[in-house]
Amino acid sequence: MSSDYNPPTDPLVVLHDDHELLIVDKPAGLLSVPGKGDHLADCLLSRVQGAFPQALLVHRLDRDTSGVMVFALTPHAQRHLGLQFEKRQAKKTYVARVWGEMTEKEGTIDLPLIVDWPNRPLQHVDHENGKPAHTDWKRVKVGNGESRVRLFPKTGRSHQLRVHMKEIGHPILGDPFYATGPALDFPRMMLHSETLQLRHPDGGQGVRFKAKVPF
Repeated sequence: MSSDYNPPTDPLVVLHDDHELLIVDKPAGLLSVPGKGDHLADCLLSRVQGAFPQALLVHRLDRDTSGVMVFALTPHAQRHLGLQFEKRQAKKTYVARVWGEMTEKEGTIDLPLIVDWPNRPLQHVDHENGKPAHTDWKRVKVGNGESRVRLFPKTGRSHQLRVHMKEIGHPILGDPFYATGPALDFPRMMLHSETLQLRHPDGGQGVRFKAKVPF
C-alpha cells in the first residue's frame, strides 16, 4: 500500500440496521480496519463504532473497493455471520469495469492464489502451493476499450477478483496493485461490492442487501 493515505470524508451511509445487523456502504479509499501506524488509524470500523459502539467486525473489503459491508451488533450475530462466511454460505456479487473488450459472455476462473511474499500484500497464482480460488463472471456491456462485468466469487481469497481479472488479461481499471499503463489511469479502482445475501442471525431467514454502483 502506498504511504499516501487520504481517506474520503463522506458521511457514513447506513443501508440497514436492526438489533443484530448493521449494513453500510463502504466508500472507496477507506480501510476496513486500522492499518499499522497512527496515519492508518482512520477506517470504516472506527467510524462505524463511533455511531454504533457495539459494532463488531465480520469481514473486510479492500481499501480501494466500495460497497456492501456487514457488521454484527451482538457477539451472537458475529459468530453466526462469521460461520456463514467461513462456510461460503454468504453470497456476494461485485460489479467491475475492466480493461479490454471481452469477447465471451461469461466464464469461470479457477486459479489458486497465495501471497507473493517478497511483494506482500500482493497475491499471485501458484498451482503448487496456492489455495483454491474460483470466480464466475458475466459480461454486462462492452465499448470504448473496456468491459463492465458482474463477478461472483465462490471463494474469498485476498485480492481474488483483482488477480483473477488480471490473469485473464482484463485488469480492473484503476487497480493500484495489478493494473498498469492506461488501465491504471483512473480516479479510483472500479470494483464495487453490489449485493450481499446471507441468513439473518435471528431466525435464519434469508436477507439481501444492495449498494448502488457509483461508476
